[in-house]
Amino acid sequence: MIYDITIIGAGPAGSTLARLLSNKYKVLLVDQRNLDEQSDFAKEKCCGGLLAPAAQKELAKQGIGIPGDILAGPQTFSVKSVDMDNGLVRFYQRHYINIEREKFDRWLVSLVPDSVERKFSCIYKSYEAMENGYTVTLEINKKKITVETRMMIGADGAVSRVRSQAFAGCSIPDKYISIQECYLSDKNLPYYISIFNKDVTNFYSWIIQKGNKILVGTAIPFKEDADARYRVLIGGLRESGYIQGDAVKKKGTLIMRSRKIHQLNICKGNIAMVGEAAGFISPSSAEGISYALESGKILSSAINDGIDGFAIRYKKGLIKLKLNLLTKNIKVMMMYNKLIRKLIMKSRILSINVKLERDGYE
Repeated sequence: MIYDITIIGAGPAGSTLARLLSNKYKVLLVDQRNLDEQSDFAKEKCCGGLLAPAAQKELAKQGIGIPGDILAGPQTFSVKSVDMDNGLVRFYQRHYINIEREKFDRWLVSLVPDSVERKFSCIYKSYEAMENGYTVTLEINKKKITVETRMMIGADGAVSRVRSQAFAGCSIPDKYISIQECYLSDKNLPYYISIFNKDVTNFYSWIIQKGNKILVGTAIPFKEDADARYRVLIGGLRESGYIQGDAVKKKGTLIMRSRKIHQLNICKGNIAMVGEAAGFISPSSAEGISYALESGKILSSAINDGIDGFAIRYKKGLIKLKLNLLTKNIKVMMMYNKLIRKLIMKSRILSINVKLERDGYE
């Protein structure tokens, strides 16, 4: 089978691209997850499942709204920021939407036109360049198949196999291991929690409630002993009463934290990268959905004007996203510097007062 465009990865970046591409192209959308509506999830994504204001804005700009069954409770509007390094606690108003991430991804896929061919529960293996494009090797039910395509898009997230093959030897974002466990809880947590603790990570940890479940996660530098550091986090949370009992589920994944623009991988020949596969993720919060939605839209516009010359148009369209990453990295220098964070939190700037009579936690 010969395609104009083959998209590897059907998360927010890949599905947005597939939805917005012109129907003049023959498009194949591939994902290793079983994202069709009739089957249960076989592989869940390690994600806190909060839709940030930037992602909400991009959805609004694209003219789509989220169905109610994708929302998760509770919908809370503040973050409890716990600075273990400085012994400070502050509350800040935040306008996140609490969602079920797998339902969100499946919904985005459902918006892709029927003209786009889908191959789910399908693993991308490799590619080889040919005269007018690429031969792509895929695996379905342990059987290898090949397809030919003029363009290939890497939308396969932080652990992108497309990036590792097409951009071998190039600079990549800093690697972090994200670990997240799920605990049952009969308490109502009226806020999200962010935790700063240098004994755990130089990034941050989080607690998010979804129904009767509490998600506890962190992102730890790749070269550190992630499991040992995570145990430090869990031990402290048990002492404070945030979690009880054993975890009912544990997930892990790789996060790419882009600290410099040259760590982004954008285009090589007729191969293009979008979303976190390209390195687009907030270095301050690890939020990636807004970047996925926007980079997918920008690439679709570049390709719809013709495959020839798309790379120049795509790179030009990404200028604002790159500037956004630079701004976020300035924020990193303030958030993750112990002294500066202490001064900001002690000043109480932008913080709010929250009654804690019914908090139930230390």
